[in-house]
Amino acid sequence: MDSDGTQDARGTHASPVPRPAGPPEVPAVPLNSQGVPPRPDRAPGVPPMPDGSSFLTWLRTSRPEAPPGVWRFGHRPRPDEEPEVVPTRQLLSGAVIAFLCGWLLCSLLFNGYLGDFWLWPYLVLAPDSWILGKAGVWGAASWVYEALVFAAIFAVFGRIGHWPELWRRYGPAAWSRSAGGDGPPPVPEADPAEWPALRAAGAVDAAERLAADARAGLMRDVDHARLSRAWQGVRSGRHTLASFSHAVVQEGAAACMHPSGARDLPARLARHDMVTGQVRLGTNVDDPRNPYAYRGTGLALGPDLLGTSLVAVGPAGSGKTGTVVRPLAESLCLHALAGRAAVVVVGAAGAGLGPADAYDVVVRIGNQESEYDLDLYGGTTDPDEAAAVLAEALVGDLADPHPGSDSRRSTTVLAQLLGPFWAVHGRFPSVPELRQLLDGAPGPFAALRQGLQEAGQESLLRELDARERQMGQPGDVGGVLGDRVALLDRPAFAGFFDTSGQSRPFTLKALDHPVRVRIDLPQRGHADASKMLARLVLAQFTASVAVREDRSLFACLLLDDATGVVTPEAVRGIQRLRSGNAGVVLTLRTLDDVARPLRGPLLGATGCRMALSGLTPWDGQDFAEVWGKEWTEARDVTDRQIIAETPAGKAVHMLRRVITGKAPTARAVTVRQVERERWSASELAHAVPAGHAVLSLTDVKGEHAPPLLVDLRG
Repeated sequence: MDSDGTQDARGTHASPVPRPAGPPEVPAVPLNSQGVPPRPDRAPGVPPMPDGSSFLTWLRTSRPEAPPGVWRFGHRPRPDEEPEVVPTRQLLSGAVIAFLCGWLLCSLLFNGYLGDFWLWPYLVLAPDSWILGKAGVWGAASWVYEALVFAAIFAVFGRIGHWPELWRRYGPAAWSRSAGGDGPPPVPEADPAEWPALRAAGAVDAAERLAADARAGLMRDVDHARLSRAWQGVRSGRHTLASFSHAVVQEGAAACMHPSGARDLPARLARHDMVTGQVRLGTNVDDPRNPYAYRGTGLALGPDLLGTSLVAVGPAGSGKTGTVVRPLAESLCLHALAGRAAVVVVGAAGAGLGPADAYDVVVRIGNQESEYDLDLYGGTTDPDEAAAVLAEALVGDLADPHPGSDSRRSTTVLAQLLGPFWAVHGRFPSVPELRQLLDGAPGPFAALRQGLQEAGQESLLRELDARERQMGQPGDVGGVLGDRVALLDRPAFAGFFDTSGQSRPFTLKALDHPVRVRIDLPQRGHADASKMLARLVLAQFTASVAVREDRSLFACLLLDDATGVVTPEAVRGIQRLRSGNAGVVLTLRTLDDVARPLRGPLLGATGCRMALSGLTPWDGQDFAEVWGKEWTEARDVTDRQIIAETPAGKAVHMLRRVITGKAPTARAVTVRQVERERWSASELAHAVPAGHAVLSLTDVKGEHAPPLLVDLRG
């Protein structure tokens, strides 16, 4: 059947430059002809579950609609506004007083101290029966009438004394909640384990096979998500129902498998829900600053939120990598195995971004044992496009964040060299060759000119002549570009960025397929080169996802430590990602790592913003400005001393002062509406506990959540 791209990730392994997405129908057999080992029946090292009870329980758990960022698995919605809760002391005292008052009134009525007016129905209808000691039917009716009257009295006083609230708070229902929660969530009306959508479409045999595998413990959450993704392809017309049913009947839960053969990750550290696509990062704190509907709920992110991009700012040790990047990378790798996403994770070598077995491609730049290389030109054959992306990487951090910056001139300089070189050699220059051309070495220039003359490329000769005239003139950026390329022309990178076809370069053009990629940067000893390579990957990512043909696959770039990466062009690229079903996750130690004119645009371009504990006040000021202000209720309490006029009053005041130690006062409360910052810079710097963060969210539909105080350890 059609693979929906899930069979195409091997394209990143089999050829130097991964091919673009092909037609949907790509059988698995030709992959073996390219030297790819046969697909295993199950993920290596991941045995099947012993039974399907836990999987069925997970699948049948309710997932109601919830505000953005709420962990929906087993969620119980709460009202938007906090109900008024009577204080415990007032509740208990009021209940006791109400009971005593009701008991006193009933006693007075029963003993006749208040007269017989309340017995008028019996005095009118059956006075003899009443007088004769309440015998017979009328006597029994009198006892019932009295019981109803007394019950009505206690009902009235119970309402006044808040007895129902007392029962809800301290009754058996509260005991069961504290002992085992609120009980199991309700089971959906249609059992998802029976695949009702397949049955309704006529694929009864496929539904029976999947239901049997689920009951037998042969299905996992990733299998369910992968098959659901394939079924979406059937409904959209990319696959045929017959091919889908045949594959499912033959292979069961292992149908439509990812090209890697993996059905799960080697290990999971976070809590995932593949039905909703969420990964749980923590718990929304039960704090008055959080909206009532969020308090105590789980915090979770998914592609619907990551599609607006996320920026997380916090000092070293605040948990950016371990509590944010690693769980998100793990979640997106699971989505890739389900054919839903393509993920690229970029960080320093040894940063703890997941084991190599969790990825299809691991590029270890600077490590000579790396199996894969990185394409310096992003897999494009257009010299102008390659020049624009490479210029962003080389001088993006040096460019003025205003129109007319050096990045445009750098693009022109690189295009004047890349175009002629491609016309002569049919490839782009390697790092040493590009450095020689930028430095104006006579030999390479003469050879390039001769090749253009032999090929009759007059227009490209004029480009080369223009480059020679500009060399050495004031304002020429060729020297700056040469110095930056020299950072990559080092012995540690001798085997990388090869353009002769001898290596296996990875290119971000492969994001048309559900591929899992990790790129390790050599930050130790090559900090400037690492920043330049991070800018290169970000520029290639924003350029590649914008031209994808199939945008149903979510693409995400996770960049751990984006210091020196944010440029004007990068901000513009991030703004365009939402329409391409893509997003980026950037982490920063401080906003000082971003140029001052770009801090506001960066926070404005990302829909999800996270400020972790330990933030500086000047960083907090930027977050406070982007989160804005809100109207809130302020209470001003004034204590005014009471002056007694009479001797008796003075004596009473003196007695109160002796007992309480304070002068008698009268309290006046003034309530007014004021506008204040949602989170001030001082609160962000000093009121966020360790292991916590303040996070605002916006999903791709435009729904948003205000800044939430989140415990990332829960």
